[in-house]
Amino acid sequence: MPFQLAPYGVQAMLKEGHKHLSGLDEAVLKNIGACKELSQITRSSLGPNGMNKMVINHLDKLFVTNDAATIVNELEVQHPAAKLLVLAGKAQQEEIGDGANLVITFAGELLQGAEELIRLGLHPSEIIRGYSKALLKVLEYLEEIVEPGSENMDVREKEQVVQRIISAVGSKQWGQEGILCPLIADACIRVCPKNPVNFNIDNVRVVKILGGGIHDCSVVQGMVLKSDAVGTIKHAKKAKIAVFGAGVDTSATETKGTVLIKSADQLENYAKSEEAKVEELIKAVADSGATVVVSGGAVGEMAMHFCERYKLMVLKISSKFELRRFCRTTGAVSLVKLGRPSPDELGYADSISVDEIGGSRVTVVKNEDGGNKITTVVVRGSVDSVLDDIERAIDDGVNSYKAMCRDSRILPGAGATEIELAKKLKDFAAKETGLDQYAIAKFGECFEVVPRMLAENAGLNATEIISSLYAAHASGNLKAGVDIEQGTCKDMTSESVWDLYLTKLFAIKLASDAVCTVLRVDQIIMAKVAGGPKPPTRSGGDGDDD
Repeated sequence: MPFQLAPYGVQAMLKEGHKHLSGLDEAVLKNIGACKELSQITRSSLGPNGMNKMVINHLDKLFVTNDAATIVNELEVQHPAAKLLVLAGKAQQEEIGDGANLVITFAGELLQGAEELIRLGLHPSEIIRGYSKALLKVLEYLEEIVEPGSENMDVREKEQVVQRIISAVGSKQWGQEGILCPLIADACIRVCPKNPVNFNIDNVRVVKILGGGIHDCSVVQGMVLKSDAVGTIKHAKKAKIAVFGAGVDTSATETKGTVLIKSADQLENYAKSEEAKVEELIKAVADSGATVVVSGGAVGEMAMHFCERYKLMVLKISSKFELRRFCRTTGAVSLVKLGRPSPDELGYADSISVDEIGGSRVTVVKNEDGGNKITTVVVRGSVDSVLDDIERAIDDGVNSYKAMCRDSRILPGAGATEIELAKKLKDFAAKETGLDQYAIAKFGECFEVVPRMLAENAGLNATEIISSLYAAHASGNLKAGVDIEQGTCKDMTSESVWDLYLTKLFAIKLASDAVCTVLRVDQIIMAKVAGGPKPPTRSGGDGDDD
């Protein structure tokens, strides 16, 4: 038998097939490399001129978008360190709903800066300490850059709302923000509660219908269902609505039984008794004052026949979430069993009608006279991927509205805030002693990535633009940013380009936390290789004869 060395160290502790990476070269720098690659993918999508990515996921579904949250979600990132950046982007998307690209791009830049510092001889823990100090300073500086008076805002004032959501929508749909922003503002203001802090983004719905163009988009006070009415009755005014979650059909009994029929009369009477029972139930619904019946399940043929006879309009909503929203819109109660609803359980809508938009038949449920809790933005477009992208832009706009209901403060956009932060941090680093100053200066330098990518994505000379921005800020113009149309630096207040304070605050915090977490990792231990061939088992016939 050939001589074999006994396993030692980690090999002796872990089972066969494990992987163990440690030290600066194997763990830290490899982690940074993976995160940088992810950041390189998203950064070219930053800003209004950001390029689209075409992602085909594991289900062969095609995504054409410049929305970083969608891109990283569909990429299904496997590397554990890069996954941390993806999770930071997701946290930003859930907390604010916009700025996921900023998180991943800025985090990637911070890690690239950390790599340079490591190669210069700094230890990761010194970099973390410097980055943490820099973050605390950035949070102080952000408060100073806030536009004075922006904290006092009426969230029901359309112009002020449009001013704050235009950069979020413009970064997704450049050139279309003038059409979309007033629609989003209108939809949000209509469903804004008395206390704006309680604004619910789920109350603004989007319905995508192929055909037409972005100019044909509209806002409906109420719900738009992408389905036709079941029967021949297509319109109802001042409708009282009965909702049956389990469906409008005769309920089958749970116990099995056998009926012995001996004559034709008995057969006829058996069918008649069932018919009479269904008619009795539908008549009870009609007698309650209901003019519209909504079913969450199947609608039986016999039940449909009697609904037609008693002039009841019938709608079918298969999705339980959509049914829940419908109940919220109309104030109806979803009933489990078919029967006479009480007056409290009936919902109300000003009008329910079946309209044709493009080639699709849709049911529009309107409540014009207030008391309505849902608005719907009807989106038109040429292809599904365009409709999906417009929906993402609307989603960002609605989320920005929610954020401004919490905190309406704004900062100068187009890279003006980032350059000011970079300038202030470099000045602060120059006064610091010890090794921290290198990490603080690098943190400040990393803020340049935003104006640089805005300039590069617009086809401008990034180095020239950044030099001009620093010169403008040094001369006291704190609101100078990148004008991507003229290819120059310009005061962003004249262009009304603003970023929400909350978006920037959370993006910087989450990116810094993710970076510090990645830098703290110095060993990667994978107990077993994921996928791939398994190590051979020691069974007979493997060539080792004792």
